[in-house]
Formats: sequence, C-alpha cells, structure tokens
Amino acid sequence: MFAAHVGPDPSDGGPVGFLMELTRGRSSALFAVLAGFSIVLITGRPVPRTGRAGRQAMVRVLVRAAVLLPLGTALTALDTSIDVILAYYAVAFVVALPLYRLRAGALATIATATALVFPQDLFLLKVWIAGSGWAGAVNAHDPLRAVNGSDGVMDLLFTGSYPVLTWIPFLLAGMAVARLDLSRAVVRVRLAYTGAALAVAGYGGSWLALHLVPNAYAAVAAGSDGDSPGSAWWSDTVGDPTHLFRSWLLVAAPHSETTPSIVGNTGVALLVVAGCLIALDRLPVLRRVAAPVVAVGSMSLSAYVLHIVAIWALDTDDMSDASEPLVLLCFAAGVMLLAVGWLRLFRRGPLEQVLHRVTSRAARFVR
Repeated sequence: MFAAHVGPDPSDGGPVGFLMELTRGRSSALFAVLAGFSIVLITGRPVPRTGRAGRQAMVRVLVRAAVLLPLGTALTALDTSIDVILAYYAVAFVVALPLYRLRAGALATIATATALVFPQDLFLLKVWIAGSGWAGAVNAHDPLRAVNGSDGVMDLLFTGSYPVLTWIPFLLAGMAVARLDLSRAVVRVRLAYTGAALAVAGYGGSWLALHLVPNAYAAVAAGSDGDSPGSAWWSDTVGDPTHLFRSWLLVAAPHSETTPSIVGNTGVALLVVAGCLIALDRLPVLRRVAAPVVAVGSMSLSAYVLHIVAIWALDTDDMSDASEPLVLLCFAAGVMLLAVGWLRLFRRGPLEQVLHRVTSRAARFVR
C-alpha cells in the first residue's frame, strides 16, 4: 500500500518500476479480500454465530460500517492524491453481511458469479448513467458530496474508484477463504494453486482476448489516456478510458473494474495469503523477522488512516522523484516501529480500540 501511494513512479522503469507497478491495484484488492475475511472473524469462524450471538455479531459489522463511512468521507475531504477506500468498504460490508452464514463453497460460487456478471452490468449502467443525466441531480442533493466533493452514493455504488458492484467479489472471496480450515497444510497448498490459476486466467485471459479479438488493442490505445496500451492485460499504465467502449471489458489493469481484472487480482491476493501462511508454517524463524509486519497488520485501520493524514500533512505530491525511495522507506519503517511500540503498551491500535468499544457497547443492546 505504501509503495502504491508514496513509492517511486512505475514509469521510471527498471526493476524498481516493475516492483512498484506490481503493487498498483493489487494491494487494494488484497485489502478487500482481507476485509471479507474480517467479516467472518467477527460473525464467527469456522462456525457462524446464531441466535443472540449472531445478531450481536451483525450489529458489530453494521456499526463498524457506520464508523468507516464518515471516517472515509473525512479522509477523502483532505483532498490528497489517494483514492480513499474506507467509505466503499462501509457499503460493501452492509451488502455482504446477509451472506455471512454461508459455507465456503456457496460463498466462492457467489463470488465467481458476481465477478463474471457485475462488471458487465456496471459497464451498461455507466453507459445509461452517462446518457441519462440524472446522476448530476442525485449528486447535487447528496449530503456526502457536500463534504468538499467527497464520494457520494453514486460514486460508492457505480462511478467511483472502488464501486461496490465490482468490489464485492473480493469481499466474498475473502469470506470464502475464512471459512476454510487454514491450519491444514493441504488447504493452504490448494489455496495457493487456486490463486495461481485465477491469476493466470485473469491476466492470461486478458492477454489472449486483446490479441485475438480484432482491433481490440487498437481500440484500447485510442480510448485510454495511458502511456502503455500494450500493458492493458496487467498494468495500470494503460490509464483510464476516455469514453465507454466495449473493448475495455477485455482489459485486466488492476483498476479497470472488469472481469479479467477481478479474477487476476483475486488470484494474486489468494497467492499472497497462502504464501504467507505456508512460509510462516515451514520457516518458523520468519515469525520473528515478520513480527513488525504482523504488528502493522493487527492495527491496519490505524496505519491506513495515519498514512493518509501523513501524506496530506507532508504534501508528498510535491516531493521530487529522487526522494520517493526515501519517503517509502521512512513510511514503512516508521509505521512498523510505531505499531511495535504501541502494541507493547496496548492490546489494540488506537482506532481499533475505539471500534471495539463502540461495537461492543452497541451489541449489548441486542436481545
């Protein structure tokens, strides 16, 4: 995430540019998959909670969403170069919550179906919205957009950086993974194979489609504002579409909101999760080495909010290209040191503690 937000520009090329490009979009997809995992952690894993405990768990998720929405809106109002994802998460939590009792197979099936269908639906909706003109009227009366142009309802659902319609498959995939018995080595290996297969299907399928469909590459080159249309099958350097056109649905660039991009990004996320689990299981010495990273993960919301505020306060957009590697190093080292120091004194991160108290108190009123 830090590499994507404050690291060197991928257009600089070379090994560093390639590594930076790998983080673009794929880090937010991993974040979304883990968000789905967290829903299951809250509502009961491996067996979903029922009765009063189940209702309390649902309230915890809903209250969490109610906190993330204004928090994300406030961060967006800072007007940094970062597309803040928290408000989108809030809506996605509400949409995914009714499915929390389903088993891994059912969740995986729904995730697959939404990944195959929703991007096409979103494309058609965008075409309709662009031609109807009613979106402007909705935005004009949207209280969320009144906050310094923050993301409104139309943005959160359809037209924003992380429209729920095409990001819900990531959460559902994370929920499905959370239902698995990840303590079993064979399950982790199968998860890694599944991730690899999805990555190949998403990015490889896009590459084939762009090469086999007549004039597809030419349409992408003419209809996008990026520097490298040839990278449309895996990289954000293809840019954004300057207008809506069907060939864009074949692109797998991480933020393209297409089926190939969702499939490929989900595969990468599953590979990262499985790889980390396998590595820590087979190489116990890594547990000590990875302790600072684990500390950041245990207070990820605080780390996310803090880094957005730091980007706003430091105005990193105005820093020279030569300083970007140092900025990235300072962000990564700083947040790890802060997380390790904080968790030596407290059980949870600052914002995690606030969420815990608010959701716990709300759950007490559930009968």
